[in-house]
Amino acid sequence: MPKPTSKPTPLTEDPRPLIGEPLALDLLNTWWMRDGAVQDLLTIPGGFAVWLGSNGLGERFAADTITLTATNIARGALKEAVDGGRTDDLDAVLGMGRIRATLTADGPGEVPEFEDPRWGPGWLAARSYLELLSTAPDRIRRCAHDACILHFLDTSRNGTRRWCSMASCGNRAKASRHYARSKEF
Repeated sequence: MPKPTSKPTPLTEDPRPLIGEPLALDLLNTWWMRDGAVQDLLTIPGGFAVWLGSNGLGERFAADTITLTATNIARGALKEAVDGGRTDDLDAVLGMGRIRATLTADGPGEVPEFEDPRWGPGWLAARSYLELLSTAPDRIRRCAHDACILHFLDTSRNGTRRWCSMASCGNRAKASRHYARSKEF
């Protein structure tokens, strides 16, 4: 009797622990840690479709392998810029599109245009990073927990947020400090 084969369940919900950040940081957060291993939402078009849907881009861009590849290139360039300060690759991604000024019945507007529409999601994320740099560069943060790789925009009133989530990383850090203090006594 042959063994039953099961197909992997397609993703329908976003499995990431932190969603809803500005597009640039949300793209970076398609990498996260679970049980000490890096998880990657953008390894298959199905995960890419979930990310596009989570960001309201699912109707606008195809979740195909070419668009996924271009978005992964943009994600790597964003990581270099945010974590390492290298901007050459991100500048190359930004070269794949432009903003066209428009005038509508509602007033002035902007329309993004792309050299190749498959660069659209990655270009929009790169553009989002430029907007963050122009409005709140000192509020772009990486979670302070050693075992976390998530990024967030600190929207706290006093600008001192350290954790991607107080419920997860913040509590783990507090528990570790408490455990270390209790060992001293």
